[in-house]
Amino acid sequence: MSMSSPPFLVVGLGNPGARYAPTRHNLGLMVLEEVLSRHPDSRLGVHRKTNTEACSVGGLILARPRSFMNLSGGPVRALADFYKVPPPRIVVIHDELDLDFGRIKSRPGGGDHGHNGLRSITKALGTKNYVRLSCGIGRPPGRMDPAAFVLKPFSRAEREHLPILCTDAADELERLLA
Repeated sequence: MSMSSPPFLVVGLGNPGARYAPTRHNLGLMVLEEVLSRHPDSRLGVHRKTNTEACSVGGLILARPRSFMNLSGGPVRALADFYKVPPPRIVVIHDELDLDFGRIKSRPGGGDHGHNGLRSITKALGTKNYVRLSCGIGRPPGRMDPAAFVLKPFSRAEREHLPILCTDAADELERLLA
């Protein structure tokens, strides 16, 4: 990255508060924590102007909105404006119902697949031209409502595999940014 290049903005999606911390919808935040653990001298600090927690690490801005998932767009847009990051240099880490648990997929642009956090970001940025790092949580069992499923904690078997999934997703992020 040259000195004149804008930073990459890496955003982990989730909902605030202890109630939501262990849920599938907070997988983006869990992956962001893994990324942060690889930079032991970095800590997220409150960025009041953007309603986020953020830090700068070697050409990256790592952040998590302090808003609920469905309102992620405003904080992401505010951070992008503050740091002058164009949408193609924004990477959003999120949970994905349409991928089996443990699968990871990165893609530039694309649809929101019914994900309200992505929908909010797309609307706020005015474009779909940002990178998604999708982390599979699988489909709900039976006829369970997807909205209820994403707000449930991971199963015991999933929790055992979660550290591997977060590590794999952080590795994919590093590959993407290289």
